Amino acid sequence: MRKAKLFKGTLMFTIVIVLSYIVLGILNTFLFPHSLNDDIWSLYIVNVEKIENAQRYAAKVLGQKCRKSYVQQEMNILFPQKYDINMHPFLDRNSILREPVFKYNTPFGFNTHQNRLHQIMDVMPTISLPEELESESCKRCIVLGNGGILRGLGLGPYLNRFDVVIRLNNAPIQGFTDDVGNKTTIRMSYPEGAPKSQFEYDPYMLFVAVMYKGVDFSWLKAMIKKERVSFWERIWFWQKVTEELPIKPTQFRILNPEIIRETALDLLQLPEPRSKLWGWHQNIPTLGVSAVVLATHLCDEVSLAGFGYNLSQPQIPLHYYENVQMHAMKAQTMHNVETERNFLENLVKAGIVTDLSGGIHCKFCNKLESTTSESLQFFSK
Repeated sequence: MRKAKLFKGTLMFTIVIVLSYIVLGILNTFLFPHSLNDDIWSLYIVNVEKIENAQRYAAKVLGQKCRKSYVQQEMNILFPQKYDINMHPFLDRNSILREPVFKYNTPFGFNTHQNRLHQIMDVMPTISLPEELESESCKRCIVLGNGGILRGLGLGPYLNRFDVVIRLNNAPIQGFTDDVGNKTTIRMSYPEGAPKSQFEYDPYMLFVAVMYKGVDFSWLKAMIKKERVSFWERIWFWQKVTEELPIKPTQFRILNPEIIRETALDLLQLPEPRSKLWGWHQNIPTLGVSAVVLATHLCDEVSLAGFGYNLSQPQIPLHYYENVQMHAMKAQTMHNVETERNFLENLVKAGIVTDLSGGIHCKFCNKLESTTSESLQFFSK
């Protein structure tokens, strides 16, 4: 009798898993109608004048004298009483956690994960930043978004000249170095977003983990200790996760969740998360805009490239490395894309950060491009 119940339970579990994959496959067909064999990039060519202007602008930004503490001071002026100029961007073994960090659940805090947090903190490094970064008298950061606008601008050599290069999730370097460079100081990701290929990891980079759910702690602990994630934990990830990161235990960090809380509630003014029967009512900022805020706490000057979703042009490429079009963003409900764009645009227009690809606000475009949209860099062949 017990065996029959066990078999029935296992069968039902298997059926649920199979049906879930079928539903995901159907959704993928509608949300991403182009297959990998459809080269949507063959429809576009980059305006030569814009390439030259973008490269000239990047060279100008890099050629100016670095301004110590510039971005923190300007953020503090623009967002008085909202921007915490003393916030530590990463958690390490010696971090002293403030009470607000336990008010909300992940990714805004560690409300229900205190035990998991203490376990992972025991295996974390004891320093926040590597010595070579701490010793920099004035650090310039570049935050690389994954937008299609990056492709074809040839900014790679300029991006490599920044002191700190921050990449997001599985954004590839291999095959795209002319446009995105090959230097990585920080790769910021959650487990499902971490690159599968070992060639995408710089041997000296920091991997900054962003915690969205309880099982993310188990994955990070396994990566640090070079262990395997159990089957029962793997099934809670929404897609397959990498089983090994080719870096040393000293190269892992946890993003301070107060960075995401500050980004969402204080800077973007999104609604405060409210508890419910299952999970939270959340309007979570994208990893990209969170990385920009992180950079303001980490560096003296901040630039960005590869940012700027243009939902008014649904046929243009979404990311620089795949054949997905912009209309796919309309299907997601977690992120407030327009609010984020307005926030970044205000920062660029105020001169607090610089936009090297012009997707948010283009300071190197001609008047026609500046008054319409960044997508005019693409022209039909």
